[in-house]
Amino acid sequence: MSLILRTTELSDPGLVRSNNEDSAYAGDRLIVVADGVGGLPAGEVASDIAIRVLAGLDTGPVDDPVAALRDALDAANREVGAAAGTDPASEGMGTTLTAALLAGDRLAVAHVGDSRCYLLRGGELHRLTRDDTFVQALVDQGVLTPEQARQHPQRSLVTQVVRGAQITPSHTALTVQPGDRLLVCSDGLSDVVSDPVIALTLLGCPDRDQCAEQLIKLTHQGGAPDNVTVVLADVVPATA
Repeated sequence: MSLILRTTELSDPGLVRSNNEDSAYAGDRLIVVADGVGGLPAGEVASDIAIRVLAGLDTGPVDDPVAALRDALDAANREVGAAAGTDPASEGMGTTLTAALLAGDRLAVAHVGDSRCYLLRGGELHRLTRDDTFVQALVDQGVLTPEQARQHPQRSLVTQVVRGAQITPSHTALTVQPGDRLLVCSDGLSDVVSDPVIALTLLGCPDRDQCAEQLIKLTHQGGAPDNVTVVLADVVPATA
């Protein structure tokens, strides 16, 4: 079955930071969030470069979405590194990158960093990405519970980002169906709003624009200490 994505995106600087280092893309076949890494220079430049490179995937159909994402992510990594090397003010800049690309009924997800991709299907929320963070490693080892990790003072310490150095992205492929809802977000959402509340919001707000606004509102209610970006996509038949 030929499917497409009906999408919306919304980004907010939050209540603490004066600039927004997040970038996003929402198209018929591609959704992406890139979060310029805090503490490094020119994070917003890095996230913008990554989005620009990945957006080229939405210009036409692809045969192998996993390979297409892999190649585009490699290209983005090289371009971010090259840009940092030509401008001393941008040295060391980097960005997370989480992207989902649809080809027919096959969805490929590529991921580096701590932005996230979720799938809502049949009323249940499934996380499709694993955070590349220090605290996630502790969760994997059984040292921390997921809830403890959300409150940990080093929860934002990422273990790899897109910045020109060698990276090991994660890649996932799955079959999607009409009625599925996808969410790609920066950690400005997931660090503040728990997965159960995210699930209830995705279920309770059929309208994508209203749903995105509600997710941002929830981060504000939680103090919104970071930039927050959400991209929502509903999977529908291509003729819909």
